[in-house]
Amino acid sequence: MKKYLDIKAGLLILACLFSGAAAAQSAADEIAKYRAMLADGNPAELVEAQGEILWATKRGPKNASLEQCDMGKGAGILKGAYAEMPRYFKDVDAVMDFESRLVHCMVSLQGFKPEDVIKKPFSSQGERATDLEALTAYGVAESRGMLINVPQNHAKEKAAFARGEKAFFFRGGPFDFNCASCHGSDEKRIRLQDLPNLLNGAQAQKAFATWPAYRVSQGAVRTMQWRLNDCFRQQRFPDLKYGSLTSVDLITFLGVMAKGGAMDAPALKR
Repeated sequence: MKKYLDIKAGLLILACLFSGAAAAQSAADEIAKYRAMLADGNPAELVEAQGEILWATKRGPKNASLEQCDMGKGAGILKGAYAEMPRYFKDVDAVMDFESRLVHCMVSLQGFKPEDVIKKPFSSQGERATDLEALTAYGVAESRGMLINVPQNHAKEKAAFARGEKAFFFRGGPFDFNCASCHGSDEKRIRLQDLPNLLNGAQAQKAFATWPAYRVSQGAVRTMQWRLNDCFRQQRFPDLKYGSLTSVDLITFLGVMAKGGAMDAPALKR
């Protein structure tokens, strides 16, 4: 009798597991359908338009636009720039991602104070996109369809990659997490969200290529700097400073791992 009950209990457990897996897959499929339905009318387009206006508007103490900002392709050229960042910039002797370069241009060209620019880089739910979010959405849209090719030519670019890789595997916090805890192997999931393995080329390409993105659940465009900051929050790490060396290093690492993927951002996320 006991043997029969043990077998029955085992079958029930298996049934629950399969049922849960099927439900999770079904939910993931429905999320994918939802994204597809919205794809032709991505709300991020409104934020892109806001960013395009900001790019050409004369603002700040120097009453200047950002049209002379060099994102690595020459003054004012955005086409394909995001797909090749982070990269080394000789004028600052440092590697910068798109967002930290934006801050640099707003300070150097328009005369804003850096502490004012990054005081509130991310909008709260229901708020209008911040200038940095809007400008980043516009900038990344100008790389849509371009192949990711984050350079590794300069010694400082290589050093940024090495530090980013180290940061990706660094364990800490109250739960001894690191980036690889969620993104270092296949078939991981948090709630109903599939987690990409960022050490897998194809999955890294898809992940990197679709950020920044419009988060439907928050009604806002979220940038790569925001994505990393939120990952740090979930690991119970201290807040990641906007545009910090560690943030740029991690984006460098992720971008190099995603080499060859086609940019498709701003995309849609749950």
